[in-house]
Amino acid sequence: MRIVIAGGHGQIALRLERLLAARGDEAAGVIRDPGQSDDLRAVGAEPVVLDLESATVEEVAEVLRGADAAVFAAGAGPNSGTARKDTVDRGAAVLFADAAERAGVRRYLVVSSMGADPDHAGDEVFDVYLRAKGAADADVRSRSALDWTILRPGMLTNDAGTGQVLLAASTGRGPVPRDDVAAALVELLDTPATAGLTLELISGNVPLAVAVKDIAGN
Repeated sequence: MRIVIAGGHGQIALRLERLLAARGDEAAGVIRDPGQSDDLRAVGAEPVVLDLESATVEEVAEVLRGADAAVFAAGAGPNSGTARKDTVDRGAAVLFADAAERAGVRRYLVVSSMGADPDHAGDEVFDVYLRAKGAADADVRSRSALDWTILRPGMLTNDAGTGQVLLAASTGRGPVPRDDVAAALVELLDTPATAGLTLELISGNVPLAVAVKDIAGN
């Protein structure tokens, strides 16, 4: 498969790219900073330099043409202000979905956030972030031209992955290693029957492959 990943230098994206490359898939990571290209090559991914805050739909669609799946894993980051929560966490996600539709890429995965809600209350930066992610998720869920799956991990950690998770429409709060989030994305890519699902993910006691098969009804 060829998978194009927005936010290709993110911590989850780099792990995902490494997993995909290791099994022989083509992973292309969309990055804004050309200085990050070597980091992507080091994990076996193809760097694609494109700024999703200023690119047109056609420019992004050109990157996506011929891909088997698109993964939106971009984010403005913890040190960005409220304006970039809208332009990246919402706006870039909508642009990437628009481009996927135009390029004819149906399979579309979103790395969202637990608690994402377009009607989330509050004025702190994190509140704005949850509203932006929620608005992006709502936009994606409205698209019949995409076979979308939205993954909402719990509190992300850099602990080594265990491969043991709890995956459900609602899991409650909890931590999850980024390793396991990346591995979950691979399993979701391999399981088309998870299309149309919004899922939460935290550490648990079910093997990841089993958890994905169970939630897909397999």
